[in-house]
Amino acid sequence: MKLNPTKGSVSSKKRIGRGNATGQGRTAGKGHKGYKSRSGASSRLHFEGGQMPLARRLPKRGFTNIFSKAVQIVNISTIDKLDLKKIDIDTLYDKGVINKKSIPVKILGNGEIKNSVEISAHFFSQSSIKKIEKAGGKVIYLWFKK
Repeated sequence: MKLNPTKGSVSSKKRIGRGNATGQGRTAGKGHKGYKSRSGASSRLHFEGGQMPLARRLPKRGFTNIFSKAVQIVNISTIDKLDLKKIDIDTLYDKGVINKKSIPVKILGNGEIKNSVEISAHFFSQSSIKKIEKAGGKVIYLWFKK
């Protein structure tokens, strides 16, 4: 059995500019003169016919700091849950703690750590260093190219 569209639901494409007898000759349905009657004429998506565009009517808010540096944050409590002796960037990435290896990692001191861990990261907060060393762990700074 062959599937066909319902009768009358599909019509052939309008053949524009094929003589006056077709009803779409001469101006080819584009009217007389003006920008939109010209070949290759298409207005910008956000063009509003000379009216002040919406993007310019609305107030601008906020500020983007061009000097900000992206850093991935990992808390001490998360590291304690991993329950490993050595932790580095690759380990954190494999366990799904961080999303990218290319962005530097900072260890923060939120939470408690019980087991001694050797942690390698780009940055450490002072509280995280104290807590790691108090638990018998070691902090290793990784070199990061800015």
